[in-house]
Amino acid sequence: MAVITTTRRTERFRPTTPATCKYWLAGRCNRNPCQFSHSLPTSPSNVYYNANSTYKHSKMASSSAKKPINCAPKAFKKPENCALRAVEYRPEAMSVEKPTKCEQKAVADVEDVATVAKACVDKSRSICKDWMTDNCVHGDLCQNLHSWFYGDGFSTLAKLHEHNKAITGIALPAGSNKLISGSTDGTVRAWDCNTGRCVHMIHLNSPVTSLISEGPWIFAGVKNAVKAWNIQTGADVTLDGPKGQVLSLKVGNDTLLAGAEDGVIYAWRCSFESPFKMVATLSGHSKPVVSLAIGSHKMLYSGSMDHTIKVWDLDTLQCTMTLNGHTDVVTSLICWDNFLLSASSDRTVNVWVCTEEGTLEVTYTHTHEIAVLGMYGMTDTEAKPILFCSCKDNSVRMYELPTFLERGRLFTRQEVRSFEIGPGGLFFTGDGTGLLNVWKWLEEPKVPT
Repeated sequence: MAVITTTRRTERFRPTTPATCKYWLAGRCNRNPCQFSHSLPTSPSNVYYNANSTYKHSKMASSSAKKPINCAPKAFKKPENCALRAVEYRPEAMSVEKPTKCEQKAVADVEDVATVAKACVDKSRSICKDWMTDNCVHGDLCQNLHSWFYGDGFSTLAKLHEHNKAITGIALPAGSNKLISGSTDGTVRAWDCNTGRCVHMIHLNSPVTSLISEGPWIFAGVKNAVKAWNIQTGADVTLDGPKGQVLSLKVGNDTLLAGAEDGVIYAWRCSFESPFKMVATLSGHSKPVVSLAIGSHKMLYSGSMDHTIKVWDLDTLQCTMTLNGHTDVVTSLICWDNFLLSASSDRTVNVWVCTEEGTLEVTYTHTHEIAVLGMYGMTDTEAKPILFCSCKDNSVRMYELPTFLERGRLFTRQEVRSFEIGPGGLFFTGDGTGLLNVWKWLEEPKVPT
């Protein structure tokens, strides 16, 4: 008796390539070789299905196609000398073979895998909130990150946690092996750079809202004053004058500048007769001054809650222009090369350039999906400028300049409020919980002077 072998129709559409590895989609597959595919499947191609067929896409094309603006549609002309000119166009007369259910399912499976893959890529840039509290039950199958950072070229070295409120300033004074941090818990702490232990603490009985160092001096902004210490001579000075909390500090042209809650910038000059002498009050902002930056040609830039940036001449201490490029608080300012970069709660970073007329204009705007709280800059191991943007979603985005190509992200439990560059490829971040993180580039980068 002859044996007749039959093949069911559905077997013709059985996938010939293995299923896509779900661990690979999440970026966590460590099997080599892996029995599953490490690539996205493509749409099936056969005589029964055409991805560009009228049946598949005719409705979508008719609804999504856009007509050129201010352009009249061209009329279709019938060919004059053609045997088909008498044939009328009737869509119902056109025959397109309808895919079978098996074919439709195969296409749907491909589209579902692509959708999952895209979701995994997007979600892989977010940290798992359950993992942060040791409550994630998905393990390696979790689509979110189980790490405090992603990106290549750097790693975390240590976590210093003695402050119990936000760290608002980090400094490395010249000639010292101590790391200094200030916090809204009202303390300034000194950390041994070799052991990572807190070796000294000063209680100020007022929240520290800004902290910097210049040479052997440490400056801390508190309510109605700036506290100053000299680590070489032991001098302890209180600079009175500001009204309200001192929110920003900068030193330029031998002048200490303090942006205060009353919208005024207070200026002290150093001299041999007196360590600090108030020489001017720079008025112009209508709301608190939250960011300061020193640029070339002895220029000072100030950002305020009044949404403006003001430019000051450090020789005359006079305002030379006002920049209006943001619609919310100007949270941070830095000078890079010949450009001024400004960040705002309006979710943008503006790049300003000087024009031939001597004014500043925005040459590029980078938009985030969340408010930007601060910006910090350094270079990587290849001397490429890297911009760190602290965002309100408890992350720090790292971008290459000038392309704004994202290099990685750092994650914290609360927003990063302070940043400092150290020697040997070290950098430090302080967040809203009082945690001070020590990071390191895998190879020593060059720090711009």
